[in-house]
Parts: sequence; C-alpha cells; structure tokens
Amino acid sequence: MATLSLFVSCGSSEEDPVEDSLIAQNVNNRYGDTNITFPKLSPEAEAEISNWSVFDDFQREMKSLNGATISEIRNKTERLKLFTDSLSKKIPVPLATQPITSRLLVVKSRVYLLDQAANKAKVDSLSLEEHLKELTSASINFYRQIDEKFHKARIDQEREDDEKNELEKQKRFLDSVYQAELRDQQN
Repeated sequence: MATLSLFVSCGSSEEDPVEDSLIAQNVNNRYGDTNITFPKLSPEAEAEISNWSVFDDFQREMKSLNGATISEIRNKTERLKLFTDSLSKKIPVPLATQPITSRLLVVKSRVYLLDQAANKAKVDSLSLEEHLKELTSASINFYRQIDEKFHKARIDQEREDDEKNELEKQKRFLDSVYQAELRDQQN
C-alpha cells in the first residue's frame, strides 16, 4: 500500500511537457489581423482632433493592438480603458455630436469586453480574437464617423455657397432687367 501511494505521488509530481509547451505557445501567440488599416482622416478632421489631446494616444494604441501577444493586449487594454474614459469626458464641441458620441461609447464598451476576455484565468483564444475584431471594427467606424461629420459640413457649406451665388446671379439678372425697363421707359 505504501509502495502504491509512493508510486502515485511520484507520478503526479512529474510535470506534463505537453501542457507546459501549450502554455508557452499561448503566451507567444499573436492575436488580431495585422493587415488592418485605419481610415485616413480628412485635413479638417485632423485639425480638429489635434485639439483632442488623448486621441493621438488612443490612435497609437489601437494601431499597435493587432498582432500583439496576450500580455501586450492586457497592457494595451488597460491603457485603452483610460484613453476611452478620457476621450468620452473631453469631447471637443465640434465633435460632440450624437453619432460620434455613440460610436465612442461602442468603442469604450468593446475595449472593456476585450479587457475582460484577455484577463480571464483561462483565455479563450477564439473569444479574444472575436473581441479584438469587434473593437477594431468599432474603432474604424468611430474614425469614419468623425470624418463623415466634416465631409457633411463641407457639403453643406458648398451647398450654401452655391445657393448664395445663385441668388446673386438672379438678383443681378433682375437688376439688369429692371435697368433695361427704366431705359425703355425713358426713351
């Protein structure tokens, strides 16, 4: 009996090399799509977000998130949580529209979900990949919404300028017709 318990205890004290290699492999795995490109913002959008101090830090972290290891993702999500909290508290007035605020809220939620998935005791790599993909997609939509706000403003300004020019043309035409009528009446 003592020999059997000695054999069982000796057998259980051996380390499983397969389990150790899986743990090491998981630590070195890289997550996310490194071919993702974020939209280039228009000059007007770039000028406005330059006043949004935390945005550059947020953007830098987002661009480096895909292709990161689990430990890097854990560190980056901690920073991204701080950045999204700060972004949502200090939105510049021209950007404080409902669509932009909503997209930022989605990004913030996705950051927190990715952080939860990355900090689980047993990380599910498929779940982590899915959360990373959703965060990346939400961030791209956030960038597009910022750019779209300035694109719409540019279109509205062009339309307003066109209407103003058309009214001036009509006024000049009516003035010339009126002047021609006055000359005809004087002759």
